Amino acid sequence: MSAPKIPNLLSLPGGPRSRGGRGRGRGRSAGDPDHGNAGGSARNRKDLDIQSTDTDAAVSRLSAVTLGYLHDPYASLFVAGVGTRRLPIINRGTYTRTTALDILINAFLSHSDPDQPQTKQIISLGAGTDTRYFRLRSQSKHHNLIYHEFDFPTVSETKRRTVLGNLLLSKLNEDEALFPDPRHPPPNQVSDWGFTQSKNGRSETTYCCHPLDLRQLPYTQPPHEFHSLKTDIPTLIISECCLCYLEVDNSRDVVKWFVDRVPSLGIVLYEPIGVDDSFGQVMVANLAARGITMPSLRSYKTLLDQKSRLGEHGFTYESGGQEAETVEKIWEQWIPAPEKERVDSLEGLDEVEEWQMLARHYAVVWGWRGNSGWEGWRDLRTTPAPPPS
Repeated sequence: MSAPKIPNLLSLPGGPRSRGGRGRGRGRSAGDPDHGNAGGSARNRKDLDIQSTDTDAAVSRLSAVTLGYLHDPYASLFVAGVGTRRLPIINRGTYTRTTALDILINAFLSHSDPDQPQTKQIISLGAGTDTRYFRLRSQSKHHNLIYHEFDFPTVSETKRRTVLGNLLLSKLNEDEALFPDPRHPPPNQVSDWGFTQSKNGRSETTYCCHPLDLRQLPYTQPPHEFHSLKTDIPTLIISECCLCYLEVDNSRDVVKWFVDRVPSLGIVLYEPIGVDDSFGQVMVANLAARGITMPSLRSYKTLLDQKSRLGEHGFTYESGGQEAETVEKIWEQWIPAPEKERVDSLEGLDEVEEWQMLARHYAVVWGWRGNSGWEGWRDLRTTPAPPPS
């Protein structure tokens, strides 16, 4: 398979539509000053092109789930139709990416003293159709956790309707409730929504979606005006191919907004790298053909560049730690041999060299600062065991 024919994990047109594309936190609303003019229309078109990548991600995830790579009973709820079978190297990429993030998130959610669990917070940027909160909830890992999602208002509203329309997503325990009450919707449809739980006679938020264009975050309200957003507990930011679509200054400002307000903070990034070789150029060309640019590719070309990026925000060895690894190395070093055999048995993989080339062009990067809440990351070894399915 020659380089121009190798698919990349971000550019896979066709297949069924997702039920509510991931806006990557980049959309513009009708109230935007650019809305309706030529510049605003061009930007809206670009945002819609980027939102289509969430359709790709949702379809790829369903493909991996259907074939047995991953367990996710919610994946089909966010894809219209029966789904499309992806190539084996794409399915393996989806599996490895998802497993890597699951390992890091589970390590963050672990407690050094299970008898005195610490409340923690996750903030998923450009979450779109992501099902991670619901998977954590099904595994009873949502206790002592506040889970936030930020995305474009129309994407957030579509996800709200999907959740309301599926009992598998919206069925709550006796001590849980949905807000705002769907029987009494607020006059302004663009509002935070999520789940609350009654605990010790108090109502606490466990899941909250914030309808917001992330580019506006640095210029908007302080943290206390975001529903249940805390600044005094360990907080993990997740960006799965979200910040990479923003202009570098915009993405830097988004991270800085949290860095300036949350002392105990960590971040996980999943992004492509290696733009300078022939495969990287093909990847850029594939995206450009769909009207998509990825500014981070030019600024953060290597793992070292990505680690330097984290260092600029204070995620250093002096204050905490930072690490970066390619998807290729994660597959080789993080996945135990029996699990590799299981995955190989699902389809087999003839294009080994193509897989290696593809996987070394994607990276998982993580860093943290603060002494409390990051014990699980400090103890993470080079070859962590995969999370239970």
